[in-house]
Amino acid sequence: MTTTYILTLSCPDRTGIVHAVSGFLLEQGGNIEEAAQYNDHDTGLFFMRVQFACEQANGQALEAKWGAFAQTFSMKWDLHATAQPMCTVIMVSKEGHCLNDLLFRWKSGLLPLDIRAIVSNHREFYQLAASYNVPFHHIPVTKDNKAQAEAKQYEIIQAEGAELVVLARYMQILSDDLCGKLAGRAINIHHSFLPSFKGAKPYYQAHDRGVKLIGATAHYVTADLDEGPIIEQDVARVDHSKTVEDLTAQGRDTESQVLARAVKWHSEHRVLINGHKTVIFK
Repeated sequence: MTTTYILTLSCPDRTGIVHAVSGFLLEQGGNIEEAAQYNDHDTGLFFMRVQFACEQANGQALEAKWGAFAQTFSMKWDLHATAQPMCTVIMVSKEGHCLNDLLFRWKSGLLPLDIRAIVSNHREFYQLAASYNVPFHHIPVTKDNKAQAEAKQYEIIQAEGAELVVLARYMQILSDDLCGKLAGRAINIHHSFLPSFKGAKPYYQAHDRGVKLIGATAHYVTADLDEGPIIEQDVARVDHSKTVEDLTAQGRDTESQVLARAVKWHSEHRVLINGHKTVIFK
């Protein structure tokens, strides 16, 4: 039986890495279907993503062999079978446009996800969750119970085996502790083209300043608020005739599209973190 895998790696750059990786896969009977690489001359790091088909059905044996090989290059790496969709938990508050968009794309077969649960600090979207047959967890969050609420949230994330947590307009700041636990696997959508108009009511701020561009930013969550590595951004042109409501509606469309692209790339293992930046093999 043929199994298709995706291998991602990063390591200090040196001569012969591509040749060595290709040779290893050849020895294992792997047929490379897609490959991309990037040399970061600023950091001296090498990044690579390889999709390959292999007759070896024993993924653990393949991982063990690759792990021994990767040590000689001091590689950080991940190996995933493409047949396994990424277990995902979505967190949301009162604005559901991104949640609704992700659920629709998932059920339409456009995102390789397995959405295991929706977690919210409000009850608004329990019916939407039920319509997609996804468990809905209402966990209220206040300044007095934040630690206990986050403990419950993390318990759900762990119980569902979530490889990805999507903050689909979840309007609570995660603690440094939870950010650390979710490092590299939590994606947030920010309602502006960072770093402009941070904080509440960004479209009111934008309208008051008479902007000509509005945008959205999808990034990984870190303890530094809205400073995590950026995965995707986009903008939409506006003019003086647009009302706050127009800007909000157009902004929500942009947010949904930007988040969907970021989630898709992450779930296809196309995003590699490079310090404060990302390398994306589209």
